[in-house]
Amino acid sequence: MTNVAIIDHGAGNLVSVTNALTAIGAAPRVITSPAGLATADAVVLPGVGATGAAMDRLNETGMADAVTAWEGPLLGICVGLQLLFDRSDEDAQPCLGLMAGTVRQVTGQPLPHMGWNDVNHRRDPLFDGIPSGEPFYFVHSYAPAPLDEDQTIATAHHGSPFTAAVRSRNRVGVQFHPERSGAAGFRLLSNFVANVTEPSRVA
Repeated sequence: MTNVAIIDHGAGNLVSVTNALTAIGAAPRVITSPAGLATADAVVLPGVGATGAAMDRLNETGMADAVTAWEGPLLGICVGLQLLFDRSDEDAQPCLGLMAGTVRQVTGQPLPHMGWNDVNHRRDPLFDGIPSGEPFYFVHSYAPAPLDEDQTIATAHHGSPFTAAVRSRNRVGVQFHPERSGAAGFRLLSNFVANVTEPSRVA
């Protein structure tokens, strides 16, 4: 059974993420300190709210340095995805810097962009068995703009196209909420967990 550490930075959808990972057969555990990573096979960085408050909590608990040093599989969800980048225009402060780029406000109205939206993806293990164009559930006003466009593995549209999922080797992130996206979301989480034991599939 895959041990998945879910990082509590004070702004995560922890119950829903935990329940979803349990439902797909993983063994999730919410952690608040770096010591919790010792037995983890993979890490999930969830989030709702603002990047600034989340980074403050990660810095206070030492989790920012711990996540930066973590070399295993990592999945960022919503704000958790945004934290992977250099900085966010939302709070004008540094994020984790695991991927190069800035988090910017999406152009569509109304904001927040809330509800189901089609996600168009390119071939990637995270989306195995999920048709391109499948809808996922979003709640956000910002999205990352990676400097390396090849890191974008999926897009959606709200006013204009925006990055909906990214990959940098075994670090992945999604702007939508798979834990609230029904069967397609559970399949995506299953793909992430399955890939923990099949790292050779990721270029």
